[in-house]
Amino acid sequence: MLSFDRLSGDSGCIELDFLEREATPEPAMKLGIRLHLAGLSLSDTVSVLERLGVDRHRTTVHRWIQKADLQPTGGVDPNHVAVDETVIQLNSEQYWLYAAVDPDTNRMLHVRLYSTRNSAVSSMFLSELREKHQVDDAVFLVDGAPWLHAACHRHGLRCQHVAHGNRNAVERFFREVKRRTNQFSNTFSHAEPSTAENWLQAFAFAWNQLT
Repeated sequence: MLSFDRLSGDSGCIELDFLEREATPEPAMKLGIRLHLAGLSLSDTVSVLERLGVDRHRTTVHRWIQKADLQPTGGVDPNHVAVDETVIQLNSEQYWLYAAVDPDTNRMLHVRLYSTRNSAVSSMFLSELREKHQVDDAVFLVDGAPWLHAACHRHGLRCQHVAHGNRNAVERFFREVKRRTNQFSNTFSHAEPSTAENWLQAFAFAWNQLT
């Protein structure tokens, strides 16, 4: 579970390029974003802001997170990369959350949401991961999913079948995502896929800040 006692860290990495269109003071916006991504519900986040004299609606805080366009930063050169996918319920449809994590640091490297899972989608995910990070020399830790093995082979990446061990890093991230989405009855309701993916990427960003 993400810890609130580390929210006092630097929030300067949250860029608010849309700030000129907002009446809320920048420190309050950054605090609202960090509180929600660290575990507070939107309602509880609004309550904290109200105690600080900032009266905003839940949808406003949600909009800040969407517009901030947060996601894990690039340029990492890991020795290992754990890759996996899990089901995310979006309204009445099932989507697949792909995630890559550096198990040596527990930091998320890349997160994407897809409507299906297969070797083509897995290859697309790895292609984006390679553009974002220096992973060509890393050992990819995957489970027995043939689509992940095929995608690694297509990109000429070394992969190792690991059931537990270092792959637990990505499983911990998935457990926390599902703990949070349980607050929405384990589904993103009334949300477009791009909106859900934006939130998941922002959550991965917060995970790295608090890891």
